[in-house]
Amino acid sequence: MRFGMGYGAWTGGPRADGEGRGRPGHEGHGRHGHRGSGGRRRLFDGGELKLVMLKLIADAPRHGYDLIREIEGLTGGGYAPSPGVVYPTLSMLDEMGLIEEQQSEGAKKRFAASDEGRAHLAENAAVVDGLFARLAAVGAESERTDGAPIRRAMGNLRQVLQHRLMREDVNEDTLHEVAALLDEAAQKIERLK
Repeated sequence: MRFGMGYGAWTGGPRADGEGRGRPGHEGHGRHGHRGSGGRRRLFDGGELKLVMLKLIADAPRHGYDLIREIEGLTGGGYAPSPGVVYPTLSMLDEMGLIEEQQSEGAKKRFAASDEGRAHLAENAAVVDGLFARLAAVGAESERTDGAPIRRAMGNLRQVLQHRLMREDVNEDTLHEVAALLDEAAQKIERLK
């Protein structure tokens, strides 16, 4: 199973997070990748995260936490894969012979790319380039759309809503008034040029 695995073979099976194939999206969390409902898309599907992690490990030996932080950094904080995806993916890459555990200090396992892993990256260089372009695009979008003033205002709104709506005297009329204010704000933001 280790030899002759092209990119297509990586995308046909279940993802490392246990979900089957489906529409693209995020395996982890971050501003653009929170888990759960809400219509958020996955950033990577199938073998794509495996290729990203393999490329980062080929660039420099890393352990799981390093990979999470590096990917988060590449996206400007817009995406960070969860440990529940990263560590099983590392195990899978190791079992496939694409990475090898290195001697490291402490309890963290550090991995380097094997010769087979480097060959696999070379075979899939165009795909890898596209995946890193996608990471850069998420970073650019995060920088453009998630400035500090917006984060501050959203935090204020969240706190006010939690404080006001948790009170015992909240009735249905108040809930409708709050919903109307939020709808009005959304409409005004949508009309901005």
